[in-house]
Amino acid sequence: MTGVVGIIESIWRYPIKSTGGERLQRADVDMRGLAGDRLFAVRDEEGRFGSGKNTRRFRRMPGLLQLRSRYPYGPAERPELLDPQGAPVPEPTAYLRRYLGRSDVELAREDTVSHFDQLPLSILTTATLDWVRSAVPGVPADERRFRPNLLVRTPPGARPFVEDEWFGCKAWIGDGLCVEFVRSSERCVMTNEAQQDLPHSPLILRAIAKAHDARLDALATVVAPGRVDSGDLVTLI
Repeated sequence: MTGVVGIIESIWRYPIKSTGGERLQRADVDMRGLAGDRLFAVRDEEGRFGSGKNTRRFRRMPGLLQLRSRYPYGPAERPELLDPQGAPVPEPTAYLRRYLGRSDVELAREDTVSHFDQLPLSILTTATLDWVRSAVPGVPADERRFRPNLLVRTPPGARPFVEDEWFGCKAWIGDGLCVEFVRSSERCVMTNEAQQDLPHSPLILRAIAKAHDARLDALATVVAPGRVDSGDLVTLI
């Protein structure tokens, strides 16, 4: 498959890992990913980062998805943490300790250990998202469930999980940005968790597991940095 496969419908950045993010009209992309994406995380005294799961690098910290983060003055500055009502928090570390009921956490900038679960960019198509909605009718589901960086609107008739066909291919996006699609994400319970106006539902992960081995999206590396804007074409090469 080569040629135009879709257009950028929305761009998402998550300044603080595992919190709700911010929707952008445009973003610079460097070799690490979207500028400022997941550059900060909630870190405990063992050096593990707040997440929806427990692993060697991550510690499950329920409630983080009810918070949001943003860069009010751009990714060169420290991000702002927003409480569940959307109000900015003046002292993020102090607030997080009260909110999580843990005295050992702090808001920390990425150092030698990556905050990413896997690869720098997560890309999801509307074809796959529409399938999720049809598979779990009655459960509100939009791209926030899956935390992509880029949501790509695919042409009518595109099949669900069309991202699978892109693995091993490169694509041009927008102003000189080139990415290479590698594999899909293996989804965890975080897709089920409540966030803002999306209720908790175990049906989300169950449906993906049954239909597609719990995998959904296309993870990509950055081949050439550039800028991405809403409405940019995605062209496989």
